[in-house]
Amino acid sequence: MATSVRAKRDDSPPPAAPPASPGSRRRRSSRGRLRSTLHRWDIKATPYVFIAPFFLTFAAFGLFPLIYTGWLSLNRVELGGDPTWKGLENYTDLATSEFFWNALLNTFTIGVISTVPQLLMALGLAHLLNYKLRGRGFFRVAILAPYATSIAAATLVFAQLFNTDYGMINGLLGWVGIDPVDWESSKWPAQIAISVIVTWRWTGYNALIYLAAMQAVPQDLYEAASLDGASRLRQFISVTVPSIRPTILFTIIVSTIGATQLFGEPMLYGGSVGISGGSGNQFQTLSLLMYEKGWVTGALGQASAIAWVMLLLLLLIGGVQALVSRRDRTKPRGSTS
Repeated sequence: MATSVRAKRDDSPPPAAPPASPGSRRRRSSRGRLRSTLHRWDIKATPYVFIAPFFLTFAAFGLFPLIYTGWLSLNRVELGGDPTWKGLENYTDLATSEFFWNALLNTFTIGVISTVPQLLMALGLAHLLNYKLRGRGFFRVAILAPYATSIAAATLVFAQLFNTDYGMINGLLGWVGIDPVDWESSKWPAQIAISVIVTWRWTGYNALIYLAAMQAVPQDLYEAASLDGASRLRQFISVTVPSIRPTILFTIIVSTIGATQLFGEPMLYGGSVGISGGSGNQFQTLSLLMYEKGWVTGALGQASAIAWVMLLLLLLIGGVQALVSRRDRTKPRGSTS
């Protein structure tokens, strides 16, 4: 009998917990809402925390110098002196300066005679390396060696090659009966020599970019063209080039921007008169003119104005790229116009 009574006591349900007071329920509800709010803020704010270092660095070393340079371009600023407001006078002075227009023209001509051969050669090299060649991996690494070479080292070597008195280039020209060329004091020979340096350094880099784009072209297109009787040259013109057209446009824009900012090669090539772009400013670029105005003559206001003109040129180039890219995206498939 005692056993049955104990069993009944053991089977009895546990006593119910006392009902929670309204204050404890409110506290639990408040903690739940707080955790939910913190969770939402964590999801929204964490990405911005991760990317904040880039924007802080850009604001300190990119945006602030840009704005400050724009302010300097509206003032007369000399080293060691106080700024004097001039408004747009620095820009109007550039519009009437023969040195500015000469530097702008030199920048354009050097850019053209260095960018066009460079990209054409890069396209041809990439096309060759896209085929199965013996030692293909070695050649792919070798064409990148000029890009890894120091600007100073490459320019000094080419300055010796193009030396008027004892350079190898004039020696080779003499063997075929051509008189020695003044590669430094003459305008076009000097610009050609600088363009050769730029082309030598950047051809391999662009070739690897083209090669990466070519390897993404579907092989079915080449097989279909081969069945139609297309030669390798025709396949290159009709299949490869249209397929990598966005990449070609990208390299054109990047190379044009690089040509606009050309500085190291002409300065080192000219030696003691490199900052002036030669004895007659025959290869002075906008970057060299900006450096000369800012740190040789001390006219920081004019140098800042040149910097902003270069920025506007780059924005114009970027706008052209955007328009061409939009035109390509909106062009109907199969259209050739």
